[in-house]
Amino acid sequence: MSSLVDKSQDSSGNRLEIAHFAVAISAFGLGAVMAVMQALSRADIDVVFRSPKVYYLSMTAHGVLMALVFTTFFIMGFGLFVARTTVGGVASERWAWAGFWVALGGTLITTLAILSGTSTVLYTFYPPLMAHPAFYIGAALLVIGSWIWGGVMIASWRRWKRSNSSPLPLAMHGMVAAVIIWFLATSGLAMEVLGQLIPWSLGWVDTIDPVLARTFFWWFGHPLTYFWLLPAYVLWYAVLPEIVGGRLFSDRLARAVFVMFILFSTPVGFHHQFTDPGISSIWKLVHTVTTYAILFPSMVTAFTVIASLEVGGRLRGGTGVFGWIKKLPWRDPFFLSVALAMLSFTVGGFGGAINAAYAMNAMVHNTFWIPAHFHVTVGTAVTLTFMGASYWLLPRVTGRELALPRVAFAQPLLWFVGMMMFSISGHITGLMGQPRRVYSSDYFGSEAAEAWRWLTLMSASGGVVLFVSSLCFIAVLGTTFFCGSKVGMVPTRFARSLEPLPETAGGFDRLGLWTAIAVILIVLAYAYPIWQLLTLERFGSPGFSPF
Repeated sequence: MSSLVDKSQDSSGNRLEIAHFAVAISAFGLGAVMAVMQALSRADIDVVFRSPKVYYLSMTAHGVLMALVFTTFFIMGFGLFVARTTVGGVASERWAWAGFWVALGGTLITTLAILSGTSTVLYTFYPPLMAHPAFYIGAALLVIGSWIWGGVMIASWRRWKRSNSSPLPLAMHGMVAAVIIWFLATSGLAMEVLGQLIPWSLGWVDTIDPVLARTFFWWFGHPLTYFWLLPAYVLWYAVLPEIVGGRLFSDRLARAVFVMFILFSTPVGFHHQFTDPGISSIWKLVHTVTTYAILFPSMVTAFTVIASLEVGGRLRGGTGVFGWIKKLPWRDPFFLSVALAMLSFTVGGFGGAINAAYAMNAMVHNTFWIPAHFHVTVGTAVTLTFMGASYWLLPRVTGRELALPRVAFAQPLLWFVGMMMFSISGHITGLMGQPRRVYSSDYFGSEAAEAWRWLTLMSASGGVVLFVSSLCFIAVLGTTFFCGSKVGMVPTRFARSLEPLPETAGGFDRLGLWTAIAVILIVLAYAYPIWQLLTLERFGSPGFSPF
């Protein structure tokens, strides 16, 4: 695709993006504080205010702030930036601001409900754990705000399409695909929150069906990871090759990857429910197959992005089989962040294959293997990419030079080291039987707990290193925003493809058609098993609030 340049002359046109990024980074900072406290508590290290109540409250806050608030606001801000720099602008600034304020209001309501101690239900908010109604209402408003943003993104794409017959710019293609996945995924969450959780928490109904609620949640919960991942892939495909001075290996492969995610990201939820009753083994097998299908686009991405890096390294003078690697811009904090993110994602991908396998999943289910897995995958592949993207984006939306370059270089290294300490030790203790979601893992000095104690201390040390990395990240962004030298708006250039692009849009640009097919696949994957759950004899459960 052709190089595109941001024509903004000052930051006044980017206030919308800046507002989204500010909320995202604020949520990240608070979530990081909660995380280090949990890591120390699990290692049975006395910290201030350590108690079961504070631990589980912090788990809820950490999960919600990191997995839902930080990611959603960052993606919304990045999506608006992409629309502004690829398709001529945002279709409606007014509606985009409306979505921001609705989502922010929902975030504040949910956060206050958590911090008040009335909504300790963890990130997955499984019933029969019951939160205060404000928790669910706030979460619903966050999603509604994101739907408004999604509508603005689609309107921006449609407006551009009416006056252009050429392929949609690749970065916008990927962001629209992320919006489509978000709409498909959150439809399941809406059915759970609006149809079950809010009426139940308000006392309009006495009981709730936990298995049905979990089914709706995982309709949403696993494709949520692809809503996080696709913007990261946009950065890998559309920005990274330009940073290394090369070309994107294949524009068509990138578009095919985005389409495959639209098709296969949602019908995979039952692999999170292998141990749940009421769901037949046949449907669990179906979702196992579709889960393995969704691995394929990531494999294509690995090939395409690495090929693009090799092109860049060789254009920079690299020779030999691996000489091009040394020529890559390792001192650039964006490149370093993404390179380490991709390495972590590769490591974590093998664990994902185990989680998706029915027999092997039983060995790691509800052990610390699970949080170790998703921290090294989405917790690094996505988060570290977004961190590096922040260093790339901030000069482009503020007109200020990136401050503290040495700290920006050290920060992704610290994150990678801390995450390896946290995650590798967590995978091992998970195989040893250490459970997840526990306040203390000493088990009154049992022999099994003593065997994993040194690994738990390593995990806690990794949590401390991650917290230091988080402080470095916030310090760089804060110093840049408030004290960075004003250098004017930095041009935004996206990668060009090695292959010539067709003059007219092709089949991969027919996103409406692919969305319709995805809806059919979702109906095939969920309609009958949900109908089975509704026709079973159901007793329901009252709500429980342990703290």
